[in-house]
Formats: sequence, C-alpha cells, structure tokens
Amino acid sequence: MDVLRPDCPSRVVMQRIGERWSMFVILALAHGPLRFTALKARVGVVTSKVLTETLRALEADGLVSRRAYDESPPRVEYELTPLGVSLLEPMAAMRAWAEAHVPEVLASRERHLDALDAVHG
Repeated sequence: MDVLRPDCPSRVVMQRIGERWSMFVILALAHGPLRFTALKARVGVVTSKVLTETLRALEADGLVSRRAYDESPPRVEYELTPLGVSLLEPMAAMRAWAEAHVPEVLASRERHLDALDAVHG
C-alpha cells in the first residue's frame, strides 16, 4: 500500500476522512450517540442536506451506525462504530496540531493575502 500512488485503494479511506464534514461528525460523535438535530447543532454551520449525505457516506464506510427506534415520533440516533472509534486517536493528534498551530497558519495566510494585494493592488 502506498497512498501516494493513484491506484492505491487506501486513497478512498483518506478521501472520506478528508472530506469537509467527516472529521467534524466523527469528533461530534466521540462521546456517544446523538440524534440528527443535536449532531447538527454540535457540528455547526453544516446544512441538513450535507450532514445527511455525510452521515450516509460514513455509514456506508462502516464508521457510523444509524439506529432507528420504533417510537412516535420516530427517533434516530447516530453513533460511531468500533472502526469509527479507532479514528479518534489519530484525529486527536491532528486536532491538537491544528489548535496549536492555528495562529501560525492564519498569520501566514494573512501575509500571503497582503502580498497578493501588493501585486494586484
């Protein structure tokens, strides 16, 4: 396996994890199951449509499970599978890195934008 090779099957997994909302959904479910509305509130500005698509994709990949209860009104909860839980440790490292280095990244972005403005100014 070599994820840098275009034909490597592990690219599918890397693409799923790297999709815009996947990591946020997985992190939101880290402490247990959530209903859709609570999950949407926890994740933030994601639309219902995109959250639904993300949940379906994560479920198809075996990272999230969906449980529908036979109640009125209907109740559905989403929860990480053991495979999904196994992502929490590497994601915690990525989250810690992001939180520690965000000032540097934002400062670099600002310098880059200033340089572009100077060129196109």
